Amino acid sequence: MKFVSNGRSKIALLVLALSLLLLLASACTRFSNEQTPAENQPAPSPEQNQSGETAPPSQDISVAVYYFKMTSDDAYLVREVHQVPYTKEVVKAALEELINTDPATPGASRVLPPATKIRGISIRDGLATVDFSREVLKANVGASGEALGIQSIVNTMTEYPEIKKVSFMVEGKVDEQAKNWWGHVGLFDQPFARDISKVYEPVIWVTSPKAGQKITSPLEIRGTARVFEAAVSARLVDDQGKEIAKGFGMASEGAPGRGDFTLPLNFRAASPGSGKVEVFWGSPKDGTELDKVVIPVSW
Repeated sequence: MKFVSNGRSKIALLVLALSLLLLLASACTRFSNEQTPAENQPAPSPEQNQSGETAPPSQDISVAVYYFKMTSDDAYLVREVHQVPYTKEVVKAALEELINTDPATPGASRVLPPATKIRGISIRDGLATVDFSREVLKANVGASGEALGIQSIVNTMTEYPEIKKVSFMVEGKVDEQAKNWWGHVGLFDQPFARDISKVYEPVIWVTSPKAGQKITSPLEIRGTARVFEAAVSARLVDDQGKEIAKGFGMASEGAPGRGDFTLPLNFRAASPGSGKVEVFWGSPKDGTELDKVVIPVSW
């Protein structure tokens, strides 16, 4: 009987110990699930950048912005590509860059008042409507500055293919003050469409391929140019500077206009490697390569 009693005692102790372990595990699980709301949110999922590649959340992204520039002869826009922290709200990030960051191009300037805030952006059926804070109306520019200032916003937003036209609101509405905008041109003809005819700098920019892209043959080089007789040249060279392929193409319009170009480039590489795509135009005087754009690539 004594033996049986001791056995029962041991069983009881074992059951008690198991019960305590289960309670402890339950408490730990409950504690691990009771974190702050921010920690419970899923990590931002990566999205595709303009090159069609997936960008991780920690990677900076490129945005194209358009600034105003006035010289003794003319007023026009300049296009710059800036790096901003990763975000899914890339159109808003581009506008905020346009508002808050000084241009790198000598003589170029911001037009939008620095206190301007983006209250919201909606995109539906190709139309983007951006809602600005009241501070946007405090710009002090002339008629040409107003027209180009409006176009700088529109061109920045229409860099993204889902946006075809742009309209503005101020504090959620388009009242008479908003319609007058900066006092010269106004918003009477909105929505506004993309127009890069007054973008004079840079002379050439390339939209494809992207920097760091892995290319295959035939390579399709796309971009816009404002060059003499619309003639655009391109070459592919390896890291040692050896020319692998060269091609020529025509933009849809020559200077003083700006035209789009698509230039196919067939190449054959003996082995995987890296190098750069160079896009330029030749001087009609001596053939000097001008306004060269260099894009690092691999294959």
